[in-house]
Amino acid sequence: MNTQTSSRISRFNAWFFDVVDCYSNHVAHVHKQNAFKGLRAGTVVEIGAGIGANFRYIPEGSRLIAVEPNAAMHTRLQRNAAARKVDLELLASPGEDIPLADDSVDDVIATLVLCTVTDPEKVLTEIRRILRPGGTFRFVEHIAARPTSPRRWIQWLVARPWAWLFEGCDTQRDTVSAVADAGFSTVTVESKRFRHSVFFPVNLAIWGVARA
Repeated sequence: MNTQTSSRISRFNAWFFDVVDCYSNHVAHVHKQNAFKGLRAGTVVEIGAGIGANFRYIPEGSRLIAVEPNAAMHTRLQRNAAARKVDLELLASPGEDIPLADDSVDDVIATLVLCTVTDPEKVLTEIRRILRPGGTFRFVEHIAARPTSPRRWIQWLVARPWAWLFEGCDTQRDTVSAVADAGFSTVTVESKRFRHSVFFPVNLAIWGVARA
């Protein structure tokens, strides 16, 4: 993909997720509510903050450090932070290389992000590095269907165009195993389909909490 095409895709994603913000939060509300339950005010890092769809779940009094490498998202992200009075620090960095000190944040959150990153294992290593002991990583992700299921065949069929359109999103990623193998002290994961989702290839989903 050339630079011009990549820039257009980035702008499309910023526009698309702005347009579907209310719908996508409706679809994933149960997952997010469970993943973020018990999140306390403190220093929170969000990997792939996008346009700020999760600001409504950030406890009052928190400092949010948003890691968002797509510059096309930044204007909407900052606008939404101002509207919700979120204390925002924006880092235009990839999740594989987070410019924060070891043991420096209370919690990390991510929704529909580990499917898009180039190296999920490296991202998870970075998350563990920056979390204080006892801190939590809270996540909502779509997952691969069973290998023999019709849905898995559809995920395979749309994998390449889906990844092209949605900045690398992998419809078949085994995120459960990636988090389980990342070295957290405890990992709790629950599986549930996104309700009323029209995005059939990616409506099998999980929410979870991993503790450093």
